[in-house]
Amino acid sequence: LSCIVSPLKDMVLGFRVSDLQTLLGSFGVSKSGLKHELVTRALKLVQSSYSPELQKKIKELYEFRVRKNSDLPQQLRTSEVHSISSTFDPANPLTGSAGTIDYSGQHTKYGKYLNGLGKPTSKNTKPEVRLVSLPFYEVLDQLLKPTELVPQSNEKFQESPCTFALTPRQVELIRNSRELQPGIKSVQVVLRLCQLIPPTLLMKVEGSKDSLVGYYPSTKPGVEPKRPCRPVNLTHLLHMSSTTNRITVTWGNFGKKYSVALYLVRQLTSAELLQKLKTIGIKHPELCKALIREKLRLDPDSEITTTGLRVSLMCPLVKMRLSVPCRAETCAHLQCFDAVFYLQMNEKKPTWMCPVCDKPATYDQLTIDG
Repeated sequence: LSCIVSPLKDMVLGFRVSDLQTLLGSFGVSKSGLKHELVTRALKLVQSSYSPELQKKIKELYEFRVRKNSDLPQQLRTSEVHSISSTFDPANPLTGSAGTIDYSGQHTKYGKYLNGLGKPTSKNTKPEVRLVSLPFYEVLDQLLKPTELVPQSNEKFQESPCTFALTPRQVELIRNSRELQPGIKSVQVVLRLCQLIPPTLLMKVEGSKDSLVGYYPSTKPGVEPKRPCRPVNLTHLLHMSSTTNRITVTWGNFGKKYSVALYLVRQLTSAELLQKLKTIGIKHPELCKALIREKLRLDPDSEITTTGLRVSLMCPLVKMRLSVPCRAETCAHLQCFDAVFYLQMNEKKPTWMCPVCDKPATYDQLTIDG
């Protein structure tokens, strides 16, 4: 057994705090405390409670960490900036870091920055910006990679234009898509911004202003209201042809940094996500039974022993009987919530927090209790 446990301990010693918390939480051990306390707790778990499930979980976390580190983008070579044109060409998409491309003394289809004004690249090239995936938006094409909004002066308000053209295939996808609501197609061209949308953000598409989205009103005096950071649908303002579309983003330069991106997406409904979850996310009943046995297992090193578990059949969200019992893989509790209402709630206002333990429960982590 020592020849198996020893490599597992070496893996645990290389874990970060998030990995340690995931490991401990999966086996019902306390996740609170400093890193050295978590490491001690995890090593004790490996030593005293070894099981094939524990070995599998440790290897899974270790392999994910190794794979994540190997996927880091390589730094791009720096070069001098030459004349720039900001016209989109599907055959020559933007590459490299956030808004950075390789210049070779010729005109390129995209500027280094969204506003088409280039600056010399620094030696410390920033890594590529990747926006988190949104469950209700299936990405079909990337029209503009995440690109930094760079101020070109000390003015309070800055303008950053970009131009792009839709391909015939993309136009056909939009026209043939079904309507979610009158005038709103399921396939859309959306604009996304990293972090929060600036409160002073305005947009002009072909000369017409778009008011974007509403504010979240603030209940505290003197606190600036925030915009919900959701994709902004621009489809109804664009030319549904090969004609070039020009978008001008006006934003407030208040010392914060923002990145903007354009995508062609298919918007999904909560019913579609539920059907997808039923297809791929149902957990076998034996796994649930094994989890219950694990929680009721006698621990010789502990003076406290669990002799019973109580689980309610009422959904904590709507106080109704569970119809589709669901919980996240990262949750340590047995209590479930209703997947139908959970998806509907996040469709209206996405938070993706477990209503039982108040910890992140993203769509990719959800499983239906079989």
